[in-house]
Amino acid sequence: MLFSLGLYAQEAKIGFVSTERIFREAAPAKAATAKIEQEFSKRQKELQELAARLKETSQRFDKEAPVLPDSDRMRRQRELTDLDKDFQRKQREFREDLNQRRNEELAVVLDRTNKVIKQIAETEKYDIVFQEAVYISPRIDITDKVLKALNTK
Repeated sequence: MLFSLGLYAQEAKIGFVSTERIFREAAPAKAATAKIEQEFSKRQKELQELAARLKETSQRFDKEAPVLPDSDRMRRQRELTDLDKDFQRKQREFREDLNQRRNEELAVVLDRTNKVIKQIAETEKYDIVFQEAVYISPRIDITDKVLKALNTK
C-alpha cells in the first residue's frame, strides 16, 4: 500500500505561485498601486506640509521660549501640542485609509490571480497549486505563467 501511495505522489502534478511576486510584478497589481498613489497623493502632500509647519513652529518656539513671558510660552506650547496632536491624528487616519484601500485593491488582484491560477491548473491538469510554502523547487514554480496570463489580459 505504501508503494502505491509513493507511485501516486510521483504522478501528481504540483505547482506553486508566489503571491508576493504577483503583487510586485503583475500589471494589475502595478495599476492598482499607481491608482492608490494617485488617489492618496494630495493627502500625502498635505501631511508633508503639515509636518514641515510643525517642525518650523517647534524650532521657532525652542529658539524663542527662553525670552517669552510665561503666559505666551504656555500658550504657544499648547498651540504646538495641539498642532502635533492634529498631525498625529491625520497621519494615523491617512495610514488607516491607505491600508484599507490597498487591501481592497489587492483583494481584487488576488481574486483575478486565483481565477487565472485555476484556469492554468485545469488546462494543464495540475492536481494542486500552492500559494504559500516554506521551500519551493523551481521546477514546480508556475508564477511566470500566471504573470504572463495576468499581464496579457
